[in-house]
Amino acid sequence: MPASASTHASSLSLGSIGSILASMFCFAVVDALAKTVSLQYPANEVTFFRMLFGLVPAFLLCCRGSRPLSDRLRNLDVKGQTARALALLGASALFFAGLPYVPLSEAVALAYSETLIVILLAPLMLDERLTSRGAGAAIVGFLGVLLVVRPGGAQSSWLGPAILMGSAFCGAVSIVQIKRIRATDDSATTVLFFTAMGAVIMGCTLFFNWRAPSGDALLVMAALGVFATAGQVLMTAAFRRADAGALAPYNYTSIVWAALFGYLLWGETLELLSVAGILMIVASAIAVAVRRKAPEGPLA
Repeated sequence: MPASASTHASSLSLGSIGSILASMFCFAVVDALAKTVSLQYPANEVTFFRMLFGLVPAFLLCCRGSRPLSDRLRNLDVKGQTARALALLGASALFFAGLPYVPLSEAVALAYSETLIVILLAPLMLDERLTSRGAGAAIVGFLGVLLVVRPGGAQSSWLGPAILMGSAFCGAVSIVQIKRIRATDDSATTVLFFTAMGAVIMGCTLFFNWRAPSGDALLVMAALGVFATAGQVLMTAAFRRADAGALAPYNYTSIVWAALFGYLLWGETLELLSVAGILMIVASAIAVAVRRKAPEGPLA
C-alpha cells in the first residue's frame, strides 16, 4: 500500500466520525423500536419483519457495487456466509427476545460484551494467541457484566440477562466467522445474503409463533428494517475511511442514546452499580478493539 493511502486509512476525519456517530444513532433507534414491538409481539416475528423490510435497502446497496451482483453472488463463499448468517441471526433473535426483561441501555451494554467473548473464541476458532492484556480486559469486562446483572439489582430475574448473553455469544461467533469468509466477498453482498437468509428462516418460524400485527406495528417494524440497514451502510463507510481501533470509542455512544430513549419512552433509570458495570464493559471492549483493530459493532 502506498504511504499516502496508509496515512489516509489511519487518519480520523470528520467524515468518518460523523458516519460512525450517525450509525450508532441508527442502531440505537433500531433497539428502541425493537423494544417497543417486542413488548407486544414474539421475537421471531419482530426478527422476520426486521429482515423483510431490510431486504429492499440491502438490495439497492448491492446494486451500487462496481461488480455485477450476479457475478458477486456466483462467487460467494456460501458455506462461510451461511455459518456467519446463522450466528448473526441467532444473535438478533435472542437480542429481541431479551429486550422486554432488561432496561434498554443495559441490554445494549450486555450485547457489546460480544467483543470480550471474541477474545476467548479466537484461540479456538482462529488459532490466535490469548495475550495477558486480552485476558485482563476480558476479566474486567465480565466483572462489569456481573455488576449489570447482579442479583437484587435492576433485574427481577436472570432470564433477560441470560438471553442477552446468549445473543452476545452468537454475535461473537459471527464476528469470528467474518474473519474466515473469503476476502473477495464484499460487505454489501454479505449484508444482502444475511438479510435474505434471515427473512426465509424466520419466515418459516411464523407457523409456530405468530400474532397478526397492527398497521402501526408494521410501520414500526418497517422503520426498524430501514434504520438497521442505514446503520450498517454508515458503519461500513466509517470503517473504509479510518481504522476500526480509532473509531472504537465512538461505537459505544449507542449506549448513551439507549439510556436516553429508555428514560424518555419507558421511564427507565440506571442504578450506580449498573452504570459502573456498563463503563467497565465499554472500557475493556474499547481496549480490545484498539488492540485488535477489528471492525466490531452492534448487531442490528
